Formats: sequence, structure tokens, C-alpha cells
Amino acid sequence: MEERTGRLWEVDAARGVAIILMVIFHLAYDLKSFYGWQLDLWNGVWFYIGRSAAVLFMLLAGLGCLFNTRALRHGLVVFGWGMVLTAATYVFDPSTYIRFGILHLIGVCIITGPVLSKLRTYWLVILAILSVFAGKMFLSLTVPYWHLIPFGLTPSNFISLDYYPLLPWYGVFLAGIMVGRVVYRKRMPHIKPVKRLDFLARAGRHSLMIYLLHQPILLAILRVVIPK
Repeated sequence: MEERTGRLWEVDAARGVAIILMVIFHLAYDLKSFYGWQLDLWNGVWFYIGRSAAVLFMLLAGLGCLFNTRALRHGLVVFGWGMVLTAATYVFDPSTYIRFGILHLIGVCIITGPVLSKLRTYWLVILAILSVFAGKMFLSLTVPYWHLIPFGLTPSNFISLDYYPLLPWYGVFLAGIMVGRVVYRKRMPHIKPVKRLDFLARAGRHSLMIYLLHQPILLAILRVVIPK
């Protein structure tokens, strides 16, 4: 989730906001799932916290295509960690394990980003609209095949702890590329570092590590603070 070359403070800080929002949402998820708290995660404030984190991550992944000179390696690393989570969650619960979560999605986007970023902007707009439209259409469809899960087509009995299919989310990634073209056309920062907010940039620079470790840490803390 980080660019490997020259860094922009405001991009790191925005990614830090995204990872903090995701940690907050997962804390609410843990409280509901393991401690019986009556939290509505799919409506209202909790839904928007989780969704905002995902949208921000995908926009920043698209924007990062402008600066990432090792996209293939970076994307494979992120996707590889996604597969580690797939294996770990399968051991935890084979019925709900992560088939195609946000790390799988971001990994694929980073790998394919250099090709898509060469397209003219109007093609990106068309592809983004088609991606979102197809993803919305797929929500009402079911298929008997498991291998279409990455594209947003799932069997009727599909359940997953974390699911972010390419459609419609690839459209958000493409929107990030377009935002980057406009905002960072000259590859120059627009916001000077703010010292009291530097913790956000530091979190953004280590967002992948935080993402991988935050759930075990949250569960350990909750076990101490709210024993069953």
C-alpha cells in the first residue's frame, strides 16, 4: 500500500487516515462478532467508516501509479500477503475464509496499473463507469462457479470475512489514476508537512504492516479489557 520511490507527505497522511478508519471499523466488527455488542456495521456511521477507508485506499492506489517504479514487485508482495491471509483465515474458519479481500484487490490493481495508466483519460472514464456499472449489476446475480469470485460474481451461499471484488472496485482505482493526473500533473507536493499530524504520515508509510498486525493486536487487547 505504499509507493516505493519518492514520497509525498500528504499522500502518506491520507493513507494514514485510511488505515486508522479501517482499524476503527475492525474494532467495531470484533466487538459485534466476539463480544455481542449490538452494532449495525452495514448501515449508518459504522458502514461509512469502513467504506470510506476502502474508497480512500483504492483512490490512493490509483494515484500511486504515477510514482511507483516497481509496480510488479510491489503488487506481488501485496497480493502475496493477501494469500497469506487467505490461508490463515481458512485455518480459522473454512466456511468464511477470505477468498478475495482488499489486499488481493490492491495487489492486482498495482500490477495492472502501469498498463492502464498509459490510456487516455477518456478511456479511463469509460472503463471506470463500466466497472462500477458491472459491479452493481453483479450484486443481483449468482453463479454456480467459484472461480468468478474475483470479478464480483459469487455462488448463492458465498460468505467471506473480507470481500472486495475487481468489479466495481477497479472503477475506484481508475478514478484514483485520473485524480493523480490532475492533482499531481507536475509530480510536486501541494501540502507542506504538518508536524502535529506527522503520525498520520508515519502510519501511511507502514500501512501494510499495520493492516497485517492490527487484528491480532485488537483481539489481544479486547481479551484483556473485556474478558468473556
